[in-house]
Amino acid sequence: MSEFLLVIGNKNYSSWSLRAWLALAATGVDFDEEVILLGKPDTKEQILRYSGAGKVPVLKHGGLTVYDTLSICEYLAERFPEARLWPDDVETRATARSISAEMHSGFFALRENMPMNCRASRPGAGMTDEVAVDVARITEIWRDCRTRFGEKGDGPFLFGAFTAADAMYAPVVSRFATYQVELDPVSADYRDAVLGWPAMIAWLDAARSEDGVLDGEDRP
Repeated sequence: MSEFLLVIGNKNYSSWSLRAWLALAATGVDFDEEVILLGKPDTKEQILRYSGAGKVPVLKHGGLTVYDTLSICEYLAERFPEARLWPDDVETRATARSISAEMHSGFFALRENMPMNCRASRPGAGMTDEVAVDVARITEIWRDCRTRFGEKGDGPFLFGAFTAADAMYAPVVSRFATYQVELDPVSADYRDAVLGWPAMIAWLDAARSEDGVLDGEDRP
């Protein structure tokens, strides 16, 4: 049994769980996971066993409980500085935190109209005018980060190497794949890099094989 336990929702649907799971995977530390099926009569009761906030993800480390994805990312960054979950340079790190916070608190049209469903294929669905605005802003962020930071770094992600910012945008990548959102070349390359990251592949494989199905979210 590992000293770390991550409590998550269905891998097919839980975008916030994906973010925390990828950040934890990026540290390289061993961890256990517990999946609580969403949309069930006892879902809230099951989550409350781990956190009074009543939401996933929840990170348990010994007697400590850390909840909310960004808080989990910050805790992991402090516990595992060698993982470089935030960029080393202070100004670059500020940008990474800013775009992560923007993801954390925004893009509601995208979330509502293109819910995460890793095993579905829904080309063109959900593309309202409001979603198009969100897509334009997200791809603007991706292009800006790749141009200013990523292309000078040591990898294909927003700041070169994989960071917490990439974990924050990974569910958007999944949505863009599910709904086959048309992207500019820079954004498409970034999407493909995230989809090809081993931890993301592992999550998607598990999501496609799990049994839980939410009402109204059928298998393809």
